[in-house]
Amino acid sequence: MTDTNETLDQMRMRFRKERETEFKRNKENIYMRLTGYDKYYYANQCWNFTQHILKHGFNSYKPSDIESLYFDTHNITIRLHSTAETDIKRFNNKQELLGYVVGFNDSQSQKVA
Repeated sequence: MTDTNETLDQMRMRFRKERETEFKRNKENIYMRLTGYDKYYYANQCWNFTQHILKHGFNSYKPSDIESLYFDTHNITIRLHSTAETDIKRFNNKQELLGYVVGFNDSQSQKVA
């Protein structure tokens, strides 16, 4: 619970600390540089993408086959429990990769159950 006498500066500092903590969690599997104000947005998009793949699998890989997933500047790769790795998709640059991730997440949020 927050103190009811919390000042605006204290709230601002608390929110900033919370966002930085969330950003560090979201960026754990991102091996490319994210900068500027959009870094929080893109890190969160990558986190959502990762959670979807870990929950639902990818192509012929079941969720139980996938150990982790990571993002490089030119590819998204899944690590399998069998110690193998396979690229989900390759890209020409970072912006193309991030656009794919955002589009994928948007398409998943638009699905009707």
